[in-house]
Order: sequence, then structure tokens, then C-alpha cells
Amino acid sequence: MTNILIIGGGFAGISAASRLSRSDLDLDIVLIDKKEAVDFLPMLPDCIGREIDPEFLSFKIENIAKKLGFKFIRGEVASIDLDRRQVLTKEQALTYDYLVIASGCETNFYGNESIRQNSLTLDSAYDAKRIVDTLRYHEFDNFIIGGGGYTGIEIAASLRVYLGKIKRASGIIIVERAGAILGSLPEWMRNYVSANLRCLNVEICPNSAIDRIDGRSVYLLGGRTFNNALVIWAAGVKTAGFIQDLRSGKNPQGRIKVDEYLRINDNCFAAGDAAFFTHKESSLRMAVQFAITQGECAALNIIKSIKGRSLKRFMPRDLGYIIPMANNRSCGMVLGVNLKGALPTALHFIMCIYRSYGMKNKFGIIRTLFKDIGGKK
Repeated sequence: MTNILIIGGGFAGISAASRLSRSDLDLDIVLIDKKEAVDFLPMLPDCIGREIDPEFLSFKIENIAKKLGFKFIRGEVASIDLDRRQVLTKEQALTYDYLVIASGCETNFYGNESIRQNSLTLDSAYDAKRIVDTLRYHEFDNFIIGGGGYTGIEIAASLRVYLGKIKRASGIIIVERAGAILGSLPEWMRNYVSANLRCLNVEICPNSAIDRIDGRSVYLLGGRTFNNALVIWAAGVKTAGFIQDLRSGKNPQGRIKVDEYLRINDNCFAAGDAAFFTHKESSLRMAVQFAITQGECAALNIIKSIKGRSLKRFMPRDLGYIIPMANNRSCGMVLGVNLKGALPTALHFIMCIYRSYGMKNKFGIIRTLFKDIGGKK
């Protein structure tokens, strides 16, 4: 029997486990994750603007394991010994014949303890519930969004829609260290999103950063201060500490550099946000579609390795991307076509419902969306 260990129960890890479970080999497949449930990250901002219950965006990994036929261990990885083929947790040492690192990324506070201790994040269904409960039971004059990337933009739009529902006109400010929001995206998309944010009365502060947070007072570099403010931090990610300590090439975020077969070495693969893959001299962005296909490719190459066959190169197929905004003025590029307005919003939800786990969750999301649409008529 061949022992295969997968670190991470997100899109890439579940995809790898699913593909391995369908093989005709005698495999002992073990997936380890520090959380008991997998969270559907693409819809977390919709818990604010669309009031989707965070419960519908979470699904127990144990249930997936029983359905697909792999073992699940809840535990936090402390280190990996590539030479000994061991993964160490606080409780035990797990040996493997093949390893898939699919542990994703986590919030990066860049060493600022003031921000870490005094801000909210949106990395899980638990975080979404915490934000929703905070909005429900507390009033703020200002909401400061740390980071002008995908998540920060979606949070800002969702907040404005939510505040409009409860007739509250608090300030919403996106603080972005770079000179513009969404810096890596095409100019037309940046302009479209910026115009929509202006319509939503969301202020953008480029070339700025949060210096510190003292209670409900937020101080920006340069002297600007916001009182009675809540900070939601979405300014960047990094890989887990055990990856940072791994003796392997990485990019500045700590994502592991892999070859065309997604290998770190002959027995270790990486997939999803934990992997740094270069295609046609450019790095592949972090996206659900790539995480799923990389997880499947890594699993397929493990199967091929065991059978002594030639490995398959990972060839990413970019279907596109969408920036969903809660007022339905979304934008994106799908199959090479630029889209604006309600259509990309609809496509976002169609794909999210399709990829979410469990019929209860799917129907819960659909009911909430229909209720949201009906409430706007």
C-alpha cells in the first residue's frame, strides 16, 4: 500500500483527494487540516451585502472524506522533513510515500501587532459571522478596509449595500499602500471599479497605510485619523509557517516554486495558493479554477509516478475572472470577453453554487439570493 498525505482541505487538497480516491491503486490517502470544515471563500463578502448565512459556506471535511473514501485528521502541521518523508504536528509524526502541500495562504499582517489584535479579517465562515455580528450589535462612524485588492473591493461594496439597507451613512475608506487599487488588472477594469466605488460613496486612499489602531481610533501614515472606526484587514497573504521554514525556493509571499509537473521533488507536490507556478514567463494568479485543476494534476502525477509512467505537465486553462460587487455593477473577463454589470454578477453566483459543497448549502445560497433579489424590487 502506498501512503499519500495531503496537507490542506481547501479546493486544491479536496481535488487531489478526490482524484486519488478514484484510482485503481491500493492507496492509503490521509488529508490533514487544522480546521474541521472547508469554507467557501469566494462568497464570504456576500455574507455582508447579500446576508447569506455563513453556515451555508461551510462544510465538514469529515463528510467529504466519508463520501470520497479518504481519511481525515484534524491537526496543525508544525514542520515537514522532506529527506525523511515526514510531516510533524504537535501530536504526531506522519510518514508518507507521496506528499501534496495544498495548505493555501493566510492573512499577512506584516508584523504589525496593533493591526493583528484590533482588526477583523475575512478568511473563513467564522470570520464572516464575526463581521456580521459586529455590524448588527455595534455602530461605527467609519469602516477602514486595509487593502485595495479583490477582497478589499468586494468588502467595501458589500458594506455599503448593507449600510444602505439599515439606513446608516457611515464612511467607508479603502487604504491601499500602492498607487492604485487592483494594480495588476487591466486599466479599463480598474477605472470601472473605481467609478462604481465613487457611486457607492467609498473613498480610496492610495499611497497610504494604516500605522496603528488604538481602540476605535485608526491612525494612517501621514497623520490622518479616523475615530469610532472598525478596521477590516485584507491587505495581503502569506503561506503558513511550516512552508516558510521549508528548504525550497519560494516567492516573496512564501509560495513554493514548483516545476512543470507541480513537483518540489520526486515525492512532493504543491498545488493551489501554496504553489508558485510560472507559465509563459508569468506567474499564475491565485484562483479557485487553478487550485482545483492543480490538485487534480498533482494527484494524477502521483498515480503516474507509482505506475512508472511519464508525468503530465500542468497546462493552465484560464477561463477568466470576475470582481463581483454587491450593487450588481460587477466586471470581469470570461473566455476573453470583457463583461460589465449584472451578467458577471450572475455568472459569479452560478459558478459559486456549482462549486459549493452539499445540497443543503447550495439550496440555502439560492434561497437567500432570490430573497435578496425580491427585496430590491
